[in-house]
Amino acid sequence: MPMTTTAAYTYRVVSNPVNMQATGLTVLFAGESQTKPNHRIGPKVVDYYLLHHVLSGKGRFHSGEYEGELTAGSSFLIHPRQLFEYVSDEAEPWRYRWIGFTGANADELVVAAGFGPSQPVIDTGENRAPRDRCRAIFECFRTRGGSASLEATGHLHLLCADLLGATAGNAVQQPIRPDSHNDELVQLVIGYLSTQYAEPITIEAMAETLGYNRAYLSRLFKKISGLSPITFLTKLRIDHGKRLLRERPELTVEQIASSVGIQDALYFSKQFRRWFGLSPTEYRAEVGHGIQTESEG
Repeated sequence: MPMTTTAAYTYRVVSNPVNMQATGLTVLFAGESQTKPNHRIGPKVVDYYLLHHVLSGKGRFHSGEYEGELTAGSSFLIHPRQLFEYVSDEAEPWRYRWIGFTGANADELVVAAGFGPSQPVIDTGENRAPRDRCRAIFECFRTRGGSASLEATGHLHLLCADLLGATAGNAVQQPIRPDSHNDELVQLVIGYLSTQYAEPITIEAMAETLGYNRAYLSRLFKKISGLSPITFLTKLRIDHGKRLLRERPELTVEQIASSVGIQDALYFSKQFRRWFGLSPTEYRAEVGHGIQTESEG
């Protein structure tokens, strides 16, 4: 059996030095590590987005329905509250950089970057831009300048633009698949609903805006995503309502329901219990007891 040589284990992480609460989009921390063979994280959940970019080596990543081996050039995204695990290869343990971020605009940002509900991985090949963006965020926090948080947010936007460019480039280079248009259409629906959820939108109006028959659009979306557009929209609204219950204690349940596009507070409460097993009032009382999840890099 041939011998393998692995690099020395390293682990570095820096947090946002600016003492500020998460707003529209806030980068929480950045890190870099050369892992040990078979180094495993999870299964676990976190309450923020966690984006890794693989610099060298390889490993396996599992989240939701996705499971696969990743190598240098791959970026993989961990969603808040979604169970995940990843492990480095025994012979070629990976080295990666990571960024943790959160905020009300984070959902829209990851959709804009090209990450889909069942596709949390983007391959950028030999493009060095993503690794350099991650490094730039790390340096912003390491130098601890007063503008570090704003600079890091700017670099994160540019990183997501680089990832989107990679997905567009891959679409051109890969053989045309019969369902490629369908996937693109589903992403348009997700983008539309993710930005308009607080408005009194209807699936009929969305279909008309996108130029498609409502029944066709609904069948296609459910076939690919597993949810009907109306169920996806409802879950999106309830998720945002959950955040407001946690972050805006001065708002009533009625005000929060209205803020996420649901005018009937009783319907909001019913759907909230369906998805989370608690009423909005019960959830607010529970988080009010100071239950928090410790952040890790």
